[in-house]
Amino acid sequence: MSRPFSPRNSSPASFVRVNGKIRAREVRVIGVEHNQLGVMPLTDAMNLARQHGVDLVEIAATAVPPVCRLVDFGKYRYEMAKKEKESKKHQHASIVKEVQLSPRIDPHDLGIKLMHAINFLCEDMKVKIALKFRGRENAHTEVGFEVIRKFIADIAPYGQPDFQPKLVGKAINLMISPLPRNKRAKNPHATEAANDGDGHAPEKVKPVKPPSAPPAPDKEKIPAASEPQSNGLNDAFSKLEVK
Repeated sequence: MSRPFSPRNSSPASFVRVNGKIRAREVRVIGVEHNQLGVMPLTDAMNLARQHGVDLVEIAATAVPPVCRLVDFGKYRYEMAKKEKESKKHQHASIVKEVQLSPRIDPHDLGIKLMHAINFLCEDMKVKIALKFRGRENAHTEVGFEVIRKFIADIAPYGQPDFQPKLVGKAINLMISPLPRNKRAKNPHATEAANDGDGHAPEKVKPVKPPSAPPAPDKEKIPAASEPQSNGLNDAFSKLEVK
């Protein structure tokens, strides 16, 4: 039951005391079915774990008294690893990528910026849009707002703005958060490399067999030399007997 040595790949921060490594004299025990068993001496808790064929795992070392759980240690590690994996899926939401625009941006450049923003949103990252005005552009801010509105409309299947675009100083700022995965459109650029130019999957090309060599011409049959060919000219002499 006791595990005196921790795995080599475990870090000190993730170290969990199990069975004989627990140092407290009394512990608060949670049963196999997640029911509260109350506070009891450590020896009684370990005996209870042996009766159920499980381990006594310390899950809250800073509590007074420490909280321990009756559970198989391998199952407990699996549950912790699964929770950690699930939490990492949502860490991208805290990452913010910035996309800069301009009022006089070229349509092709706007498409490139839109493609980058879609890729970021499909990776569960937030996107900050910053459109800056320079010089005389500050007198026509409505042009910049029109660019922002078009950008929001094109990116709507993948993300939604956290607030309405607003002018701050000489720039329009906007924050876009990704939609939930079940409501978000698939990334069109992820499968772009697998498709051909017209958006259809390329057809499989059958291998072409190399042309076979022409058959060798048949050799002309040579007539037997025992009988000369008459061609009807010597028919009159064929019936003569030679004495």
